[in-house]
Amino acid sequence: MSVLGNTKNEQEEKVLLAFLDSLRYNYQANVHKSADELNCAFIDEYNTGLEQADAAIEAGSFVSHDDVEQLFQIRHSS
Repeated sequence: MSVLGNTKNEQEEKVLLAFLDSLRYNYQANVHKSADELNCAFIDEYNTGLEQADAAIEAGSFVSHDDVEQLFQIRHSS
C-alpha cells in the first residue's frame, strides 16, 4: 500500500516521520514526482492488489458471504 502525505509545516513533518520511525515503517520522504507519475504508481499498486486477491480467491483462500452471516448470527445470539 502507498500513502502520500503533505504536511502543513516542518513540525508536522517531524512528528509524522518520528511516528513512522517508531513503528519501523519503510517510507520515502521528499518524493518529487509529477502527478501523472504518482497516479500511475497508485494505479499499478491497486491493480497488483486486485491480482493478488483474485489469485487468493482462485486458490480457495476466502470466506463466503454465508459463512460471515452465520458468524454474525452466532455472535449476536451469544
